[in-house]
Amino acid sequence: MNKFVLSGLLGLGLALCATDAGAATVLRLTSQMPAKHHVGQNLLAFKEIVERESKGELKIEIYPASQLYKDEETPQAVSTGAVDMGSVSLAQFAGTVPATDVFYVPFLLDTQERVRAATAPGSPIRSALDDAILKTGSRVLWWQAFGGSILLSKGFEVRNPEDLKGKKVRVFGKTLGRFVEAVGGAPTMLSGSEQFIAYQRGTVDAGMTGITTVPARKLYQVMDTMTVTNNADVEFVVIVNEKAWQGLSPALREIVTNAGRKVEADLRTEMEKLEADALVETKAKMKVIELTDAERARWRAAPQPVIAEFSEWAGPLGATLVKEAQALN
Repeated sequence: MNKFVLSGLLGLGLALCATDAGAATVLRLTSQMPAKHHVGQNLLAFKEIVERESKGELKIEIYPASQLYKDEETPQAVSTGAVDMGSVSLAQFAGTVPATDVFYVPFLLDTQERVRAATAPGSPIRSALDDAILKTGSRVLWWQAFGGSILLSKGFEVRNPEDLKGKKVRVFGKTLGRFVEAVGGAPTMLSGSEQFIAYQRGTVDAGMTGITTVPARKLYQVMDTMTVTNNADVEFVVIVNEKAWQGLSPALREIVTNAGRKVEADLRTEMEKLEADALVETKAKMKVIELTDAERARWRAAPQPVIAEFSEWAGPLGATLVKEAQALN
C-alpha cells in the first residue's frame, strides 16, 4: 500500500472521529511555498475568510514549505485523499493533462494582459483545464498568480539564447525543458524546494523560476545574476479532493467557493506590484539584466519549433489552447 493510499485511509478515520465527536470539519491543505511568500499569504487569507464565514464550522489547516508533500507529489496526494487540499503549480498536472503546459510554451503568454485574459474565470483556456483536472479526482477551487519566469545564473551572464549553450539549467516542466534544449542547454527537473541546495552545490549552472521566489527563498545568496525573460507564466492552482468536496454541505461549499474567488481576484490585482517590489529588492542584492527589444526578439525566435512540438504532443486540447492563446495576441 503506497503512502498516498495509507495517508488517505488515516485521514478518513480522523475525519469520521471528528464528525462523531461533533467537532468542526477540518480540511488539511499542503503547499510547497513558505508561508511568507505571496502564495502562502493568499492561502492564509482564504483560511481566515472561511473560518470566519463558517463561524468555525469549517477549519483549514495549512502545511507550508512542503511539510507534507513536495509539489510533484501534491496532485496524487489530493486525488487519492491522502490530503484534502493542495496548492500546486499547474505544471505538475502535465503528466495527466499535457495541455496544462500551455502556460510554459515559450513567450506565448508573456504580458500581464494576455495572462489575465487566459486565466480569467470562464475563459476558454481556464475552463478547459479546470474540466480536465476534475477528471483526475481533484476540483480546482481557484488559481493563484505566481508571476513571470526569470533565469538565474552565477559567474556568467545570460543575455542571449546562446549564453545557455552547454549549461545545466533547472526547470520545472517538460515544455520549459524543451525550451532550454532548443537554445542548447541541458534541462534538469527540480522542485522549488530543491533550488537553493542545487544552486549552492553547483548541481546546475542556471535556473528558471518566478521572480517573487528569488527574495522569498533567498536565492540571491547562491546566485549572482538574474535575467528578466518572462518566457513563461507561472500559475498555481488550489485543488480539493472531489470526494471531500462533495462531503461538504452546500452552505460550506458556497463559503469556500466565494472565499476562493475573492482571494484569487485580490492576488491577481496585486501581482504587478508584487513583481515590481521583488525586482527592486532583487536589484539591491544581485545583478539584474532587463532585456532590450532586440535581445527579446532573439529569445522569441530561438524556440519557435517548441510551439509546433507542443501542439503535437499535448494532443487536440493542447493544440486548441495554443490557438486560443495566440488569438489573445
